[in-house]
Amino acid sequence: MKLDILAIAAHPDDVEISAGGTVLKSIQQGKKVGIVDLTRGELGSRGSGDLRMIEADAASKILGISARVNLGLADGFFENNEASLRKIIEQIRIYKPEIVLTNAPSDRHPDHGRASQLVREACFYSGLRKIETGQEAWRPKSVYMFNQNYYNKPDFVVDVTEFWETKMEALKAYGSQFFDPNSKEPKTPISGEEFFDFLRARSMDFGRPAGYLLAEGFMVDRTIGVEDLFHLK
Repeated sequence: MKLDILAIAAHPDDVEISAGGTVLKSIQQGKKVGIVDLTRGELGSRGSGDLRMIEADAASKILGISARVNLGLADGFFENNEASLRKIIEQIRIYKPEIVLTNAPSDRHPDHGRASQLVREACFYSGLRKIETGQEAWRPKSVYMFNQNYYNKPDFVVDVTEFWETKMEALKAYGSQFFDPNSKEPKTPISGEEFFDFLRARSMDFGRPAGYLLAEGFMVDRTIGVEDLFHLK
């Protein structure tokens, strides 16, 4: 199955938090989108890896994505090495995305920055035919990195106002991770009710300069080219 967009992130829920609206919008536009989670998030203070897999499946159904794969790398301990790179390269070559979305290069969770570097390198190496995986070489046209916990000034933003409520529905499918007044598990930086307010405020901040109510922000490694000045906000 060829996908238009493949989001590759460290943990189940990273994509939903940071790019869920963009995923929903792209699917409404007729694009095929998939997600690859590097780990099961088994080191999280709340829930478990097995539960996160169930929650990820529920979130996937809400998003309407075409595919979701978990590579089973070790949460907290995965490395940027040949074995990890090959696993990601195989997924890129299976789905042949035009665009890859991934974690920010610097964030509160060390896994996010490490995943960002790993995925960006895999996107390049996937285009080298001498790296043999029994598949055709494929290099995505673009890699875009999304904001999560720390603020990174975006190079561009996507208007997700229309998709905000569905994004939040997908996010709340991860019931073990986010606000639950009946939970007896430890409080974390994302488990309080105020975290949803933070996400909305961040999206308002991203959207305002472009004239959007709510937006998701992305960063790039290279200069972006445009053919029509009037499409810029």
